[in-house]
Amino acid sequence: MNRKDFPMLNEDIIYLDNGATSLKPKCVIDKMTEYYEKYSANAHRGDYDISFKVDVEYENAREEVKNFINAKSKEEIVFTSGTTDSLNMIATGFFGNLLEPGDEILITTSEHASNVMPWFRLCNDLGAVVNFIPLDDSLHVTLDNVRKSITPNTKVIALAGITNVVGDIRPIKEITKLAHEHDIFVVLDGAQSVPHIKTDVQDLDIDFLAFSGHKMLGPTGVGVLYGKKELLEELEPVNLGGGMNESFDTVDTMYYKDLPTRLEAGTPNIAGVIGLGEAIRYINKIGIDKIHERELHLRDYLIEKLIPISHIDIINLEADSGIVAFNVEGIFSQDVAYFLNKYNICVRAGNHCAKILKNATGVTNSLRISLYFYNTEKEIDELVELLKNKQKIEEEII
Repeated sequence: MNRKDFPMLNEDIIYLDNGATSLKPKCVIDKMTEYYEKYSANAHRGDYDISFKVDVEYENAREEVKNFINAKSKEEIVFTSGTTDSLNMIATGFFGNLLEPGDEILITTSEHASNVMPWFRLCNDLGAVVNFIPLDDSLHVTLDNVRKSITPNTKVIALAGITNVVGDIRPIKEITKLAHEHDIFVVLDGAQSVPHIKTDVQDLDIDFLAFSGHKMLGPTGVGVLYGKKELLEELEPVNLGGGMNESFDTVDTMYYKDLPTRLEAGTPNIAGVIGLGEAIRYINKIGIDKIHERELHLRDYLIEKLIPISHIDIINLEADSGIVAFNVEGIFSQDVAYFLNKYNICVRAGNHCAKILKNATGVTNSLRISLYFYNTEKEIDELVELLKNKQKIEEEII
């Protein structure tokens, strides 16, 4: 599906690590090159034609993001360096000024490090408490378990829309409704969900959303922080400097610009933002629903091929995303990844930045296949054929 648009797929590789980063279509590469070759000026700084061109392209990208997630206004879209940056800004800039000792933050053991460590730091700094919503037997989050986990002290629920190992799609809309009935904020880590399923922030009614460009066909080093405008107004800028201030004369007279500029200090990743805008246009041409449908088909095809192999242990047998985590019995996951690399097959091995998930699964490391719409059944066949032969794997890793 659309494979001709991706220069990397002209190479002799099978790329199955889309959860780490996605490949880039030619139009995104060309759009970024166009900026560097034809109007490589700064944004919101110059009084000349090419600088004005940068401003238009930069703000057009913000409009693309706004429409893609159905935010109410462009003021609610802040460009960052990625999901990690966005989540840290949310935790430090907003909740760092709100939470008090004893206040509770609910997450799960299957969250990515970027949606764990900022909250752990708030515990150390403020005396807040992190507790974990239990996962069910399939390692999924259920509304019932969220309901049981809420206490009078709960102030924040921070969850991934889709987790990067288990691959479960959380019932975020229902969780948010429940949370708001108890005056609890909801933070959504959209790194794995925004590139794959429709994310409508108004329909979900979430308070904050973080996601990255590079996992959705865009460049690395650019991401998005969405927040309801009234909440972003209360988010204290983490970075201070050029571009975000109206004036500063003394220690007592620092004045910030309006949203979203007040949260975008310094020269931004202009090429990255423009590239992200182009990536969103590309995704829209295909259709996010078609992308998700294709991924589910590929996942079902892969699972059907893996189940009969007795030495394959699938960790997340049930999931509605393109993520499949598994191990080869008796062989270290990184050794299997090294074996597959000899045949130009790219997969992820390790703990996938979800280091506390082992508390629920009992598995420290695993292999992860993360599919995207440009993968094929033929690629899966080649992968499975190699995984079938355990003796071959053992012999070749020695």
